[in-house]
Amino acid sequence: MVECHWQDRALVVRLRGELDIGGAQELRAVVDPAWENGEALAMIFDLSGLTFIDSSGLGAILGRYRRVAESGGRTMLVGLPEGMRRQLEMAGLLRLLPLFESCEAALAEGMGK
Repeated sequence: MVECHWQDRALVVRLRGELDIGGAQELRAVVDPAWENGEALAMIFDLSGLTFIDSSGLGAILGRYRRVAESGGRTMLVGLPEGMRRQLEMAGLLRLLPLFESCEAALAEGMGK
């Protein structure tokens, strides 16, 4: 399940359950229009509710990172379940996307507050 809300000028994307091919399609369908319709400076993925992620889910996050970067914004991760850390490291996402403990920490440090 994918839920979005605005916090300051960041689009917070809360992911729950499995981010597989179906979840990746839902992520694109929910996040892309929200990003296009806002004046965001950043996108924050809250991964704390994820139970599973596969290559299509990783690709969907990477695709959103590219869109945000093209518009001059930042993409950040929060709440990474410990069991998924290695998977994101191997995919190279943790080299591209800073990881924070909470949305508040990401907003404070990642957006220069």
